[in-house]
Amino acid sequence: MDKLIFRKFSLDIVNFFLVASFSITFIVWIIQAVNFLDLISDDGHSLNIYFYYISLNLPKIFSKIIIFVFFISVFYVINKYNNSNELIVFWNNGIKKIHLINFILKLSIVFIILQLFLNLFVVPKSQSLARMYIKQSNIDFLPKLISEKKFINVVKNLTFFVEEYENNGSLKKIYINEKINQDKSKIIVAESGRIIKKNNQFIIRLYNGGITNINKNNTFAINFSETDYDLSTFSTKSITHPKMQEIDSMIIFNCFKKYLFEKNESSKNKINNFNNKRCKNRELKSISEELYKRFVLPFYTLIISLIAASLIIEPKSKYYFKFHKLNIFLIGSFTIIVSQISLKFFLISINFIYLIIFLPIILVIIYYLILLFLTKFRLNFL
Repeated sequence: MDKLIFRKFSLDIVNFFLVASFSITFIVWIIQAVNFLDLISDDGHSLNIYFYYISLNLPKIFSKIIIFVFFISVFYVINKYNNSNELIVFWNNGIKKIHLINFILKLSIVFIILQLFLNLFVVPKSQSLARMYIKQSNIDFLPKLISEKKFINVVKNLTFFVEEYENNGSLKKIYINEKINQDKSKIIVAESGRIIKKNNQFIIRLYNGGITNINKNNTFAINFSETDYDLSTFSTKSITHPKMQEIDSMIIFNCFKKYLFEKNESSKNKINNFNNKRCKNRELKSISEELYKRFVLPFYTLIISLIAASLIIEPKSKYYFKFHKLNIFLIGSFTIIVSQISLKFFLISINFIYLIIFLPIILVIIYYLILLFLTKFRLNFL
């Protein structure tokens, strides 16, 4: 009978978690998708690249809300059971409050494993794939971004200006400014032109114009009757350098370990001598924060589950009973906030690093010590 009761209880939590998490994830995803529209409007990427990119952000969004949604799920289900007097079923079948609290703690371990799997493997891989799509994509949306009598700079180091742009791809009075490097640049002026797609890449075929090459020492110009201007050599203005969230977890861990055990005065703030290019010149702060988010943060689900489970422990004072639910919700919310800001103290000293790493376990121990105190060290009567 106990197994059936706990099974129904856990299924109610899981069902509410799935509905709430998918709903919140979808809402956040829609908001982010709107914010990422500049991949098309400003950076010239295609709709396919856009949808690939925003779809690969789903695991990241889901992993970030797990701890909060799990707290809400446990809080909601216990409150629902309490309001409908379903908790009496537990007590009538000999299930003590401490047994229910411990069951919720064990259930939270499943969600910790889920979050660790997402943080350590799925999210970095999906973010890396998203960056790869951006990096390898061409500016195949360029024709729809060109406007008449407007400077367009969707491509890095390249500026377009077109006097007239017809629907068939014909251009008139074209100005192109290409910055080759800090000392060299190229200006192309043409009477007319046409945008042509060749081998899945866009080129501009220019007619009757001139090319002026400018460098630090001199300037020279040539005229042409027809020439092709290849856009495939230019990169998008989107950031293509991998961010910390896209790097493999083992690489980040090795970077952090190298700093702790092999640091020297010359690399006090950055890792300069690491042979992996993805870690070289990275700030220790960004490495440690990313490692904290992936590995330590999920363990706050333990204390969050216990705080939500505290709803079943009703205060004896009627005055405190009025605010019992509100207090539990505020304490849980405050703990989630602490879990997010505690990484700011990650690098104060080595001692603080160990404290922050083991803080979720310390909070769980403190919680049980409080229970011991409230029950006068007789948890079997709880």
